[in-house]
Amino acid sequence: MTIPQTMTCIEITEPGKPDVLKPATRDVPAPGAGDVLIRVEVAGVNRPDVAQRAGVYPPPPGASDLPGLEVSGTIASLGEGVSGLAVGDQVCALTPGGAYAEYCVTSAAQCLPWPKGYDALQAAALPENYFTVWHNVFERGSLKPGEKFLVHGGSSGIGTTAIQLAKALGATVYTTAGSDEKCAACVEIGADLAVNYRTESFEEKIREHAGKSGVDVILDMVGGDYFLPNMKLLAVEGRLVQIATLGGPKASIHLAQMMVKRQTITGSTLRPQSDDIKARIANGLRETAWPLLDQGDIRPLIHATFPLQDAAKAHALMESSSHIGKIMLTIQ
Repeated sequence: MTIPQTMTCIEITEPGKPDVLKPATRDVPAPGAGDVLIRVEVAGVNRPDVAQRAGVYPPPPGASDLPGLEVSGTIASLGEGVSGLAVGDQVCALTPGGAYAEYCVTSAAQCLPWPKGYDALQAAALPENYFTVWHNVFERGSLKPGEKFLVHGGSSGIGTTAIQLAKALGATVYTTAGSDEKCAACVEIGADLAVNYRTESFEEKIREHAGKSGVDVILDMVGGDYFLPNMKLLAVEGRLVQIATLGGPKASIHLAQMMVKRQTITGSTLRPQSDDIKARIANGLRETAWPLLDQGDIRPLIHATFPLQDAAKAHALMESSSHIGKIMLTIQ
């Protein structure tokens, strides 16, 4: 495969609103030991990209300063020591950054094959959401078949992934969303109950359905005022997993309640974690989630696509929170 010297990419020219995202030309990066270079066909847009653009979520040391955490495409070259992959393989991958570009470098261990029947657009919608959900719901939250699960933001990429995967693996699934349309979409993909948080108390509605025992695992990206009702809904031995703080990073806690009910509060961000941890997550997905994708039991929901040069429009849509599912960038 012939690799050009330069590529088109999207730079964050300065921290700010979506219009700070501008097309630029840079040298094509070279893969290091254990890495692969991917010729990108599609990249996903995610909340961490928006936070990086705003200047509140800098890339970890050694990562590209270009935004973008997931891609699909074709392997263009291999770094030293890479085995099990070949130039020309079609993969989707989690990246440490740099996905808004024609070429991107990532660890070979974070590459997964396109599921059966998938194209580049569908495959690119998987990595960030599936890595995040698998790690937080099933590793940190230890969700088991037969347990009750609540995910906030059910119509987001994370939410639609969590609903489908938790349901497919035997959980009862509750969710919240900001409109009746979004709630209906959540029920259609498997939620047992979806609560419009703008018109109803999610704590009361979920309590009616879950009963006095409460909910075993909660995946929350809101924080702030959601913390106390989450803790009240959480069952004995329940696990609250925090993955973002869109509603604010501070909350009060009733420590005695937590102690008596033996509750666990945990959380994570994915991007700064080591390649070894991400490789372990990829293996878990390959064993459990990828067969479900191959069979069509679960699938990504894609709301809108934009050409790479319109990344600013994609970010504006993300910030409007009017989407249901994923927002994607296509690279010509």
